[in-house]
Amino acid sequence: MEFFATCNGIPVHISDSKKGEKTIVLLHGYLETLYIWDDFIKLLPETLRIVSIDLPGHGLTGSNKDENSIAFMADVVKSVLDLCKIESACVVGHSMGGYVAIEAIKRHRERFSGIVLMHSGPGADTDEKKIDREREIELIRKAKLHMIVKMGIPKMFAKENLRRMDEKIAEIEEISETHDPEGIVATINGLKNRENNLKYLKECNIPLLIFFGTDDYHIPVEKAMNLQKELPEAKCVFLQHSGHNGFLEEPQIVKEELLKFLEL
Repeated sequence: MEFFATCNGIPVHISDSKKGEKTIVLLHGYLETLYIWDDFIKLLPETLRIVSIDLPGHGLTGSNKDENSIAFMADVVKSVLDLCKIESACVVGHSMGGYVAIEAIKRHRERFSGIVLMHSGPGADTDEKKIDREREIELIRKAKLHMIVKMGIPKMFAKENLRRMDEKIAEIEEISETHDPEGIVATINGLKNRENNLKYLKECNIPLLIFFGTDDYHIPVEKAMNLQKELPEAKCVFLQHSGHNGFLEEPQIVKEELLKFLEL
């Protein structure tokens, strides 16, 4: 069931299956919407309650004027839990959604039973990445968000999957037309200013599952292996035929590992 509600002061687009023994909250990545999860959700059992949202600045959800900080987005997630009367959930964050997931746990630890990072991590932007983000803002100000989408979305997939995923890539690009450019700029500012949460993730004592792709443009294998060493308590899954979107590229493996993690 899809609906809209005011959460943390902005209108939020929410999908909630409404019933299930355990709850997961799915948080999409940059330039995506809650619809990115549709195919994957079809693989999950009906005994699992599934909540997904358009994060601030994306899709049909509202935005702060100047910055959608990671803390602000995390508080939106908590507000959605309150609205849906969910006391405890496992949060699954894809890429940018992973940054929000970590921050949500940091700010509201009592509301979460576990965290799944889908091609994501706790790090902050490097100086080089911040410069890239400023370039993106300049392009968006020149009404060229569509160019960023066209360049960026294919890089989310492993090279071997590009032809096979052509239809999905086109779908993601088409849905990106719903984004408000000013909302995306506000979100970029939030991404650029986020904190490094590695120390917190090491110390927070929460079950943690991380998915990496061996052909991930954004998280090279060496970086993924370093993160695995930094977080020895985490269960890390390396997907051999995935880029940055394992839940679309190798969904069966992701489903099986997720259900094991949830003990379903």
